[in-house]
Amino acid sequence: MGLYTTLPDDIQEVDVILVGGGCASCIIASRLSDADPSLSILIVESGTNNYELPTVVHPGFWFSHLAPDNKYTRFFQGPKSKELADRKATVPTGHILGGGSSMNMSLYSRAQRSDYDAWKVPGWSADDLLPYMKKFETYHGPGPKDRHGYDGPIEVSGSRFRSSRLESDFINALGKLGWPEIEDINTLDNVNGVMRALRYVAPDGRRQDTAHKYLHPRLQDGKHPNLHVLVESQVDRVIFDGTKASGVAYRPNPAFQSPGETRVVKAKRMVIVCCGPLGTPLVLERSGIGSPEVLERAGVPVLVDLPGVGSDYEDHHSMMYAYKSDLNPDETLDGVNSGRLNPGELIVNNDAKLGWNSVDAQAKLRPTEADIASIGPEFQKAWDREFKDVPDKPFMMMSPVAGFPGDPNLVPAGQYFGVVTFSLYPFSRGHLHITGPSIDDPPDFDPGLFSDAEGLDVKNHIWMFKKHREVLRNMDVFRGEIPGMHPEFPAGSKAAMSTNPDKLEYTPEDDKIIEKWVREHADSTWHPIGTCKMAPREKLGVVDPALNVYGVQGLKIADMSIPPGNIGANLVNTAMTIAEKAADMFIAELGLAAH
Repeated sequence: MGLYTTLPDDIQEVDVILVGGGCASCIIASRLSDADPSLSILIVESGTNNYELPTVVHPGFWFSHLAPDNKYTRFFQGPKSKELADRKATVPTGHILGGGSSMNMSLYSRAQRSDYDAWKVPGWSADDLLPYMKKFETYHGPGPKDRHGYDGPIEVSGSRFRSSRLESDFINALGKLGWPEIEDINTLDNVNGVMRALRYVAPDGRRQDTAHKYLHPRLQDGKHPNLHVLVESQVDRVIFDGTKASGVAYRPNPAFQSPGETRVVKAKRMVIVCCGPLGTPLVLERSGIGSPEVLERAGVPVLVDLPGVGSDYEDHHSMMYAYKSDLNPDETLDGVNSGRLNPGELIVNNDAKLGWNSVDAQAKLRPTEADIASIGPEFQKAWDREFKDVPDKPFMMMSPVAGFPGDPNLVPAGQYFGVVTFSLYPFSRGHLHITGPSIDDPPDFDPGLFSDAEGLDVKNHIWMFKKHREVLRNMDVFRGEIPGMHPEFPAGSKAAMSTNPDKLEYTPEDDKIIEKWVREHADSTWHPIGTCKMAPREKLGVVDPALNVYGVQGLKIADMSIPPGNIGANLVNTAMTIAEKAADMFIAELGLAAH
């Protein structure tokens, strides 16, 4: 039992290896070890240990993980794109034990019933998955009791602090536009309204990441002697005996340690890849599993012809808009994010803001028939095809952010707020592949933002821009736009807030100005998904319903690379749900249930 930066020499072989120590891996390893403490388990994580790190356990510091030099985050960058005004889209992902659950916004957000049912995978419907959603949570919120769990390791609460004035103002403004407050929008069925947000934060303000809530207690309790965790180590590839996974080759991560030799550790029973949508495809391809064209170009011998690996990348596309406010210093995170408040003093004083993520409302919205018509005939066809007959499927999410939603150095000291809008089911697709046999070879990553042939994703953002401005105009805390941080309309335009206080109107020329702004500023919502789909092999699937990688034995995938379709929510709830279900499946397959 132990957590290591260098694996002891006497650990040459274990029963189960988990590649990646992210959100799902911590759950799976812990559940397997509970089922049979004699089972030897090794997690190999490329990032650092997260134990009791202040920027992890205090959600109020979450914005720091988006800084370009943050060592707990890995940033994937796409190529320059004409669709993004020659910018490079950037997608951050967790590079630390616990993965995204250690550094994300901690927003409690569940997918919709139709999301899971649309996967059309036996055993993975919404009804099949709800027991696992309930299994991991201890819920401290409102809503129907049969939809939530009350004795799981992950606490869900409103935490100790809220910006109540901004929260209520936003909710009231949506109500004036016909979108009501909903007590619980996370029932799998509720939609088209706004909820007072909850978080993966305990009532005492501590983040509920899966490493602290599952893994660390078992590493410390003396009851799991065969549970091992190796951090700061990169898995190069999975090792095979024929077509059976038999171990992994790994090396010290040069970002944290001196360069070292590649070492092999064997797995007697199972290898589970949990590196996430931006890591798992690369491990598979370096191991010889993927499109022959990709592998041959990269100089990797083909073990399994599996073209779905790394294809059909999906994400959510977001815009963040910043505004002046009349909020007080104790109603935003501006002081924390800018450094005007001393982090050490906040920790010593156990400041309630440290348990706050600055997002106190969550709206899942659908457009009206008039809205749909206004977006254009191409979108009308897409709506009729994918949304019209799925009434629980939201079109967008919108939330207020209590503070400036960006680099605080860009604005004078003050109290700001933001509104984030993001599309939940973009039509664009991307890809992620290796370019060579080494970990050090740069990936071929293109998130494909706004690449859909009909331009529907850009049209969606133009509509969302207009809708969020209607919300703003009904908010009491709103004190104007920040110069240079919004589309600039020509003098006399009825789209300018300053010249048309009663009703905003947009000409085709105004729409072009909005489109230009969106292309210059839209980015990932940090929600990558679906690069190793659970689908039939002939439909670019990579794993079957039992999470077996096609064409080999003893190799599983369990992370957010497997969903065959996007979801109308932030991702971590689904990641934990997949992990709990996967753990049950692996326990049964390994014959551990009797223990």
